[in-house]
Amino acid sequence: MKFKPSAITLALSLALFPAPPQAVEITKIELPDMGDSSGTLITPAEEKEFGEAFFRSLHSQISINQDAEIQQYIQTIGERLVANSDAPSNPFHFFVVMENDINAFAGPGGYIGVNSGLILITEAESELASVMAHEIAHVTQRHLYRAYEASSRLSIPTAAATLAAILLGTQSPALGQAAIVAIQAGNVQFQIDFTRENEAEADRVGMQTLAGSQYDPRSMPTFFERLQQSSRYYGQNIPEFLRTHPVTASRISDTRGRAETYPYKQYPDSLGYQLAKAKIRVLTGADNAETLKYFQARSTQGTIEQRTVARYGLGLCALNSQKFNEAETIFQQLGKEYPNQAQYATALARTALDSKNYSTALARYKKLTEQFPDNEAIKLEYITSLLKAGNADLARKNLLLLKPKTQQQPIYSQLLAQVYSDLNQPAESHRYLAEYYYATGQTRDAILQIKLAQKSKGLNFQLSSILNERLNFFTNEEEEARRNR
Repeated sequence: MKFKPSAITLALSLALFPAPPQAVEITKIELPDMGDSSGTLITPAEEKEFGEAFFRSLHSQISINQDAEIQQYIQTIGERLVANSDAPSNPFHFFVVMENDINAFAGPGGYIGVNSGLILITEAESELASVMAHEIAHVTQRHLYRAYEASSRLSIPTAAATLAAILLGTQSPALGQAAIVAIQAGNVQFQIDFTRENEAEADRVGMQTLAGSQYDPRSMPTFFERLQQSSRYYGQNIPEFLRTHPVTASRISDTRGRAETYPYKQYPDSLGYQLAKAKIRVLTGADNAETLKYFQARSTQGTIEQRTVARYGLGLCALNSQKFNEAETIFQQLGKEYPNQAQYATALARTALDSKNYSTALARYKKLTEQFPDNEAIKLEYITSLLKAGNADLARKNLLLLKPKTQQQPIYSQLLAQVYSDLNQPAESHRYLAEYYYATGQTRDAILQIKLAQKSKGLNFQLSSILNERLNFFTNEEEEARRNR
């Protein structure tokens, strides 16, 4: 699919921290005011397709979090903010990029990514929420539809891949240079810097969303100010937005002035925020010994809750090092002290699973699905444990009971592929593995899997038709992308 000629000015990017000048040299262009809340520049269907293509391209270029608990946490915060925004019915998709760079960005279709590095430097949940609220405001105010001008010759997959490369230029200059080639080949101009008016409006609208969602409005200027003050220690490796989107004294002053109009009160962090940070620290830590020292130092200081979170971190470090007895002891104690905290009980079940004690793992996960019936992260882990224990049929039944939004995640197709492989149904296994590869930006591998499925014996008419339709779809998209490279 290509952009309609009437949609010659389309959004491809909205990044709080766009690519550096040395990574992608962009010709500055003056664009007219093209705010378009009516959707005449790009239809809702085009925007949805564009967002999905953008997200697939990201999967193929960076490490996007696959941990169900972390995904559930970031999506929960995002949905809370969107519900109190000026566009509560708009579709949004939130995800964590497992990169240490301090970054966050929003793309078409309401896809908003937050780097793990940014999450870890926040000192309060409201600070994280302030960044996300700012990004949501850019989307709801349609700023992104003033940020990019493209030739209508570009296909959606090519445009989405080019956008992803530019957004990731800060993390990989080679990707940025590849984006330049795509721009030149397609006669495309990008402008992904935002005007002061855009930023001021995103700050103002974002703060309203923040306050309406019961987060601290003062967290926005506090976070900006701390980043500005710490920039002197970064040297040449300062966060990208401090170079291209400098947090000026006037911006801090403006946001602080607005924040002071709200009544002062305490906004305690949720335990979910602290536990998610602890888990991210373990998952992204290059040196498990250093991460262990971090939690050991905090296990004897701070509030009871902070010390408890540190113990959870120590348990995750032990699990990461395959010290299963040590992890078992820590999570057993936490579970007894806090029987209604899902993360502690889930970590205990995961310890049994990782140590290949499948009967114990299944019993623990089964109990958790009954105790927390709406927790999709637990359901996904339970399904994984069923597969590892050799119960593919029950795993399939549980997969079909997941919520539609969960079924849209790549892991759903990946698990179904494993289910059908275990059930000795190769055609279905290849079919769903193709869907997984496509969802993660690997269209060529998706085509290969469909062709393997078509070679399977005993195909019925319905499945054969589905495979033919998907092969045509994947092939056409791959050819379209190749033509525009």
